[in-house]
Amino acid sequence: MNGLWVLSVVVHAYVALRLLPGVVASAGAPSAWLLGVLLAVSAGLVPLGLRRRKGKRTPQEVRRSDLLAWASLTTMGLFSSLFVLTVMRDAVELALLLAGLVGLPRVPGHWLDLSAVGVLALASLLTLVGLYNARKPPRVKTVDVPLKDLPAALHGFKIAQISDMHIGPTIKRPAMKYVVATINKLDVDVVAITGDLVDGNVYELSRHVAPLAGLRSRHGTFFVTGNHEYYSGVQPWLKYLPTLGVRVLINEHVILLHRHAPIVLAGVTDFSAASYDTSHRSDVALAVTGAPRAAVKVLLAHQPRSATAAVSAGFDLQISGHTHGGQFLPWNFFVRFQQPFTHGLHRVKDMLVYVSRGTGYWGPPKRFFAPSEITLLRLVNQTEPVRA
Repeated sequence: MNGLWVLSVVVHAYVALRLLPGVVASAGAPSAWLLGVLLAVSAGLVPLGLRRRKGKRTPQEVRRSDLLAWASLTTMGLFSSLFVLTVMRDAVELALLLAGLVGLPRVPGHWLDLSAVGVLALASLLTLVGLYNARKPPRVKTVDVPLKDLPAALHGFKIAQISDMHIGPTIKRPAMKYVVATINKLDVDVVAITGDLVDGNVYELSRHVAPLAGLRSRHGTFFVTGNHEYYSGVQPWLKYLPTLGVRVLINEHVILLHRHAPIVLAGVTDFSAASYDTSHRSDVALAVTGAPRAAVKVLLAHQPRSATAAVSAGFDLQISGHTHGGQFLPWNFFVRFQQPFTHGLHRVKDMLVYVSRGTGYWGPPKRFFAPSEITLLRLVNQTEPVRA
């Protein structure tokens, strides 16, 4: 945690040094003082948003902690945009300086000063819009999944996917109730929860997750772990979820018989699970061991990068999350360096992978060009058009 404080002070100091002179010159000293106070407060708040809460707390302690989380995480979202825009402003300023050295016309200094105020205004706007996007209810996104030689009995088989809900300090029971009510209107065959359901312990969050007991589908609700379940104390959650009628798949499979046609539905633990519990090492091959021949094999895997192993194991479809679609700029562009896909439907050899943008959000309550979703996946014959 000490390292986070040091890093926070350093990056906030950088933004202060780069923006304050321009704000003083273009908007006056009082505005610069306000910015300085904002950055000082932000430097202290941002690391608090990354703390992992441990141990049982009283309801009053939880409420105070949630209020602090709201303040720190919202501030984190604002500073993220401030930092990125400041770096971009410096890059433009450097380019203009180099252009001046080779004889091109120089940009007036007051324009550069005014751009510091522009950075503040744009960062604030992005944060407000991002907050609105993150907090509005997720919409249903319908995606047709074309599979080769799909039996007629399985044509139209519907899977509702919840991913990356992140029930925790800023997402509570009302959001969970909305998701359950929305899915129950879709008349689905299976509900798949592809990890990162929670950000906290069972003692504090069980009542907020409890609405899952109301989910309705023909073949049940299935869950696989994400990395945040391991941060949150995975074992108590694995004991609690079955009491809500949620079947946990830990490197294993079930056979669903739909209109006399079998579907193999398998689930693996998070790709990084072994770092927290060696007995939970993610194993795609083990998940399908002993499975009978079936026309369709579907894998639930939190991270898209399980796809390589899933192809080797003969799966037809992998359903994943984890990426949040990048959640907000500019992180949308960096996800691809850690995962093969950011969002949407993709083909890997003979297998399709669908990656959800997530039903909730993590960290800053902020989404930009990455809307949250409740995904309705519909299996169709390959000859039909794909809506993705």
